[in-house]
Amino acid sequence: MEDLDKKYYRIGDVAEFIGVPESTIRYWEQEFTEVSPKRVSRNVRLYTPDDIQTLRIIHYLLKVRGLRIEAAKTQMQMNRKNISRRLKVLDELTEVRDELTVMLKTLGKRKD
Repeated sequence: MEDLDKKYYRIGDVAEFIGVPESTIRYWEQEFTEVSPKRVSRNVRLYTPDDIQTLRIIHYLLKVRGLRIEAAKTQMQMNRKNISRRLKVLDELTEVRDELTVMLKTLGKRKD
């Protein structure tokens, strides 16, 4: 995942980072009390990097692991630290895979 270097992000940016529609993020806000973005004029939502990390954890639990909302809520309460570590490892492995893919493509293009 990209480095989050800004203090706040709009919902469209967050949806793109996570890979879900904006409506899904708004729904998750209703279901998970851990997500509460700052709201400014005209009800615009602003998410911090911590909010985005929480949303990534929710995405992992619901979309990758296939848990239901209630089970995901329980996991968030009981095991959030372990889930965060697991998600970090998955991110690192994805980066390594991407780098290896680029290397393989580069080697395949070489003509000796």
